[in-house]
Amino acid sequence: MPELATAPRTVREAIAFGSESLAAAGSDTPRLDAELLLAAALGHGSRARLVLDSEEDIDHAGLADYERLLARRQRREPVAYILGHKWFRGICLRVDGRVLIPRPETELLVEVALSLPRGARVADVGTGCGAVALALALERPDLTVTGIDSSEDALVVAAENRDRLGVEVTFVCTDLLDNGAYDAVVANLPYVADAAELAPELALFEPREALYAGSDGLDSLRRLATAVGARPGIRFAALEVGAGQGEMVGELLRRVGLDTIRIHRDLADHERVVVGRR
Repeated sequence: MPELATAPRTVREAIAFGSESLAAAGSDTPRLDAELLLAAALGHGSRARLVLDSEEDIDHAGLADYERLLARRQRREPVAYILGHKWFRGICLRVDGRVLIPRPETELLVEVALSLPRGARVADVGTGCGAVALALALERPDLTVTGIDSSEDALVVAAENRDRLGVEVTFVCTDLLDNGAYDAVVANLPYVADAAELAPELALFEPREALYAGSDGLDSLRRLATAVGARPGIRFAALEVGAGQGEMVGELLRRVGLDTIRIHRDLADHERVVVGRR
């Protein structure tokens, strides 16, 4: 990467430089990434300040910080890990390499669970950084929400997010479901086939155990469906799925007694959440 800090640059020039560098490195959103990283390097709370200061000079320290952040992104490290946070349904969540980065598509899990009856007891299985559990508890404070994950490291991040937000959510480290009594389960478990080729941001940086799930990507969802079927008190299950998995996961839920199945599509019209009720 060319030396960025050899001479003073304006904000506009720095954005142009960063955009070009990141595009060459393979970023799908080079200008957005450059703006986010520059705003972070300059200590701005948002990208909006960059528009107002577009012709302002950047000092040497700011340029050096920007160059360092750009270098990380050129290696395809996700912007969320570089910045240390990700927004999800209007809440800012701490994220790092211990947890999967929450995606906008996963917000649909929260949307479908908002229809749960008042006072329902909900298990968020594979909670990761706690995104779904915390959003549900904030938007439906009448629910009793438990976030479950098999990774102790992930739950450290989730607990930090909970404590910072001041939300009442319990986190439990176990495989799939613990012994708690639940009325509903929501889950964003791994659903990528082992042989699938993923973008470097995923393959190189995000936790492998949160991505891959067997030859067809359904191993984790099969196991959870079986666990849900063994709990007759669970009358609602919402499972995030990948492309082309909706009907198969719906059949998994039918086989364990959740016979009212609906497949919800995300804003890109992709199958995203399968809901089963009994």
